[in-house]
Amino acid sequence: MDFRSKLPARRVLWRAILLLLSFLTVVGCSRSESAHERGVVVVVPTQSATWIRHFNPFLFSQARWGTVGAIYEPLLIYNSAQGKYVPWLAERYGWSADNLTLTFDLRRNVRWSDGQPFTARDVVFTFELLKKYKALDQNAIWVKLRAVEQRGDFQVLVHFKEPFVPALFFVGESPIVSEHAWKDVKDPITFRDENPIGTGPFTRVKSFKTQVYELGKNPDYWQPGKPKLEAVRVPAFPGNEQTSLAMLRGEIDWAALFIPAIDRIFVDKDPEHHGYQFAKVEGTVMLYPNHLHAPYGDVRVRKAISHAIDRQLIVRIAMQGYTDPAPATGLTDLYAKYKDPSIIEEVGDFNKHDPTRAKALLDEAGLTMGPEGFRTHPDGSPWTVDVNCVAGWSDWIIAGQIIAKNLQAVGINATLHTYDFGAWFQRLQTGDFDLSISWSTTGGPSLYTYYHRQMSTETVRPLGEAAEYNWQRFGSKRADELLAALAKTNDLAEEKHLARELQRVFLENAPALPLFPGPAWGEYVSTRITGFPTQENPYAALAPYKQPGYLLTLIELEPRAKGTH
Repeated sequence: MDFRSKLPARRVLWRAILLLLSFLTVVGCSRSESAHERGVVVVVPTQSATWIRHFNPFLFSQARWGTVGAIYEPLLIYNSAQGKYVPWLAERYGWSADNLTLTFDLRRNVRWSDGQPFTARDVVFTFELLKKYKALDQNAIWVKLRAVEQRGDFQVLVHFKEPFVPALFFVGESPIVSEHAWKDVKDPITFRDENPIGTGPFTRVKSFKTQVYELGKNPDYWQPGKPKLEAVRVPAFPGNEQTSLAMLRGEIDWAALFIPAIDRIFVDKDPEHHGYQFAKVEGTVMLYPNHLHAPYGDVRVRKAISHAIDRQLIVRIAMQGYTDPAPATGLTDLYAKYKDPSIIEEVGDFNKHDPTRAKALLDEAGLTMGPEGFRTHPDGSPWTVDVNCVAGWSDWIIAGQIIAKNLQAVGINATLHTYDFGAWFQRLQTGDFDLSISWSTTGGPSLYTYYHRQMSTETVRPLGEAAEYNWQRFGSKRADELLAALAKTNDLAEEKHLARELQRVFLENAPALPLFPGPAWGEYVSTRITGFPTQENPYAALAPYKQPGYLLTLIELEPRAKGTH
């Protein structure tokens, strides 16, 4: 699932570097064991000044961390670090021969935290709830579903209107609620679910204050011997700087942060216990050209802009070397099995930094140099380019500054403009921009969702109308054909063939310009708590904000044995 609202507030001003360094020089990086209860992990998955007690699992932007995963579990979890689905409340799943029915066989030893048994009735009830209240169906699952059917107490059949294999991710990772606890809820859309009843490992709200809340262990959890911790504590921090300082003081065990010079500032202070993992499995950060604003509808102009950009410099300076330049296909490691470098060689690499080629393409498109030293439109009028970015997101801002300078070097009069998040996102959605830096939404491991949101004609919206994605407003009928075929198959060989052709369409048209894969941010301090994924043992993505994927880590954590270091 894509949870834009759950992305960590990881942007940090450069003055934070000096602040962190001066802090470490004065007080060091000591950790007070007495500041924590044994067996309680302190997690900061995102920043917020205060918390509101809200555990409705269907309202992603409002629900507190822990709701989807620690309290309400899904049928399956996609492990992005391993590239595979992990059975959860379902022991197994399978497609019918025609890919119209998805069958889940459920676990038989699961109970809700109030002691009542978990059965197929709960799963069917959950999906019927999404059907009845469309505002809860935030992944639009029922656009593709025909019916959800119960077969006995422990089998559920999900029937589709037409074959749509990518739905496995959205159906499998949907949080499941209990029929007996939810059937009498008058308005599930406004329901805060302040005292939730779930199947997860931490279902008890031990305490809840505006500055910190704590979820206690479910003593009857269905996985034997788990969880190994007693509770999860989530303190509120208003910004990245405050969180970073608390992490360095040893007050936080697990967080999602952008820490500049992380090896020197964080790891080197205690290499045995300080670690991080920045798996490249998030969406690719893109430069989106507005196809409905001249001259960006011309593929030569888009490719020229891309050739002008020095991605190596962006990665080294703006991203601190925490990621890599994106391939021209835009595919991150989430889609590793579909990557095909040979298609880039065959079609051409528009992501290659080549100012000479950029200038030639601009000349070819009629955007020649004017008397002021910048390029003009074919009619001789000035061509000025605004590069939009979010104010305060300093890594993106530095990337935007580099992009603007790169474009100026080939004669494009480019200027970076920053806006508060709301104003920036409104411009992005309604098409009120020339070039804009933004994320790409993945929507799970299927290449279908990624390229559907980049190239499908059904996602194109007119200027002024808000677009959920495809902000560049590009549509390809060839991509539509390939996507339709990809949606119907779960044959890996056929998937790879169709994926190669979709990459070809993207490379030929350059609908968006990939900059770098977004890292899945995650850091840990193992002085008190052990079992975190590491760079040497990446059994799961460390990012604590990736729900429900963080559950793969949470159930493996345990208190460090007394007397060990």
